[in-house]
Amino acid sequence: MIDVVLAVDTRAAARTDDLTQTVHYGEISDRLVDVVRGEPLNLIETLAERLAAVCLAEPRVAEVEVTVHKPQAPIPHPFDDVTVTIQRRRHEQLG
Repeated sequence: MIDVVLAVDTRAAARTDDLTQTVHYGEISDRLVDVVRGEPLNLIETLAERLAAVCLAEPRVAEVEVTVHKPQAPIPHPFDDVTVTIQRRRHEQLG
C-alpha cells in the first residue's frame, strides 16, 4: 500500500475550476501503479524514491511525501505494518 501527499498550489484551479490548472490525480496514480507493478525491488526505500520522482516530474508538484507500507515484511516478530516515509522537494530533484 502506498500513501502520497502532494504539495500543489491549487489557487488557479480553484479560482477557474479548470483541471488543466492542477495535477490530474488519475493520471499520476496510473504512473505510480506502473512503478509499483514494474521492476521488482529489494527495498521499500528504493520504491519510495522512485514514486517521489514520478510525482516531482509533474511541473505543478512542488513537494511530495511518500509512505510505502509493507505489512508482510520478513520480520520474525509480531507487527502490524512496516513503513518508510520520505519527503522530497522539487529543488532537491534538480540539484
